[in-house]
Amino acid sequence: MRRSLGFTLIEVLVALAVVAVALTTGLQATGALTRQAQRQTDQWLAELCADNELTRLRLARQLPAVGDTVVNCAQAGRNLQVRLGVSPTPNPNFRRVDAVVEGTVDGQLVRLLSISTVQGRF
Repeated sequence: MRRSLGFTLIEVLVALAVVAVALTTGLQATGALTRQAQRQTDQWLAELCADNELTRLRLARQLPAVGDTVVNCAQAGRNLQVRLGVSPTPNPNFRRVDAVVEGTVDGQLVRLLSISTVQGRF
């Protein structure tokens, strides 16, 4: 009776298949984490742009004019656009301000953040 001390070809192929599945799963998880980190960075930069524009309106110390404006915002090497929409409210001492931040993600212009607030007369 002769006993084999090595692995058979089928055992090696099964082990390679298991390793390939594990590596593929790990690669997908790493890709998802990378995309989430980029999305979080985009959101944070968009929030900075929106906060800067809303603060600029508050520091003007006057009621903002009704209408829409587009402001370019450069943050961390990214060019974002802040669309400010100012609309009247039932109370003439207040205006509603909507800030929408857009940026390019994978070559497409997408909405990154939308913030609404009410600004009063000083």
